[in-house]
Amino acid sequence: MNKLPEEEFEDEEIELYEHYRFNVDKGQTLTRIDKFLTEKVANATRNRVQQNIESGGVLVNGKPTKPNYKIKPGDEIKVMFAKPPRDNEVIPEPIPLDIIYEDNDLLVVNKPAGMVVHPAHGNWSGTLVNGLVYYFQNLPEMKGNEGRPGLVHRIDKDTSGLLVIAKSEESMTFLAAQFFHHTIERTYIALVWGEPAEDSGTITGHVGRSAKDRKVMDVFPDGSQGKHAVTHWKVIKRLRYVTLIQCRLETGRTHQIRAHMKYLGHPLFNDSMYGGDRILKGTQFSKYKSFVQNCFDIIPRQALHAKSLGFVHPKTAEKLFFESELPEDFLAVLEKWESYVTHE
Repeated sequence: MNKLPEEEFEDEEIELYEHYRFNVDKGQTLTRIDKFLTEKVANATRNRVQQNIESGGVLVNGKPTKPNYKIKPGDEIKVMFAKPPRDNEVIPEPIPLDIIYEDNDLLVVNKPAGMVVHPAHGNWSGTLVNGLVYYFQNLPEMKGNEGRPGLVHRIDKDTSGLLVIAKSEESMTFLAAQFFHHTIERTYIALVWGEPAEDSGTITGHVGRSAKDRKVMDVFPDGSQGKHAVTHWKVIKRLRYVTLIQCRLETGRTHQIRAHMKYLGHPLFNDSMYGGDRILKGTQFSKYKSFVQNCFDIIPRQALHAKSLGFVHPKTAEKLFFESELPEDFLAVLEKWESYVTHE
């Protein structure tokens, strides 16, 4: 067999796939990256981590590094391998979880904005599920939903708030049935553009994927596409050009509140996917434009928080109800709008 010329190999690039991603905390002390990753990556040895770094499989802020590099606050670290993660592979990671309730059957967590709920393309690490499988063994999975242990429902990456997690198959089945029959109580707090004409109302309209952009959901009031969706809303506080509202979900479709409020003519504040990341109401004065931009900077996501969750316990049949406080970014932007309305 003839040996191939060396140049034929030089153009062959080995594609690397992201398995882990770490954003270094502000309070992190200077630490060698090989030591940091040995502590963070499950079942990793110092030698294996060093070999991966030397082979170019670890990127810091998008560039290859060395084992003796000392990580700094704000660094983004990616751990890459030649083999892509499997769709149903979940790698345990020691991610801090805000658990507000736990017993032998379930737990309720308060998810921060920016955290993806489960691993998927582009987000194989750093998710809520990666943290769950690190702290809890043998979480159940629903058939057809492999790779998402413990999950009965989910919320968007940039939505904060409450999720219930099942710790046994019996609990998962019981809780899933409550979601299916729409007996779960869920309320969300949202800041939307404009002032609704009424103080409360109900939006009924099928929600399904847009033909123009598959990442976006459209509302089909005639029911020709999508799935039946119902959102009950009421005004909490009017702030001149924006309004704080409460939404109670009767159904739980993907992006339901975001799509329904846009359909109503009141997109969520700073919701880039549904047109809320630009000034939709207000004046043309430069001072106002600067004020709104400052608000966008404070809450760089859609202003949506899953505030409360109520359900029947799978073992005791007791009715449980949980609430969570609005996160700091949401509170801060509300304070700015209230101050603007008062003093302008």
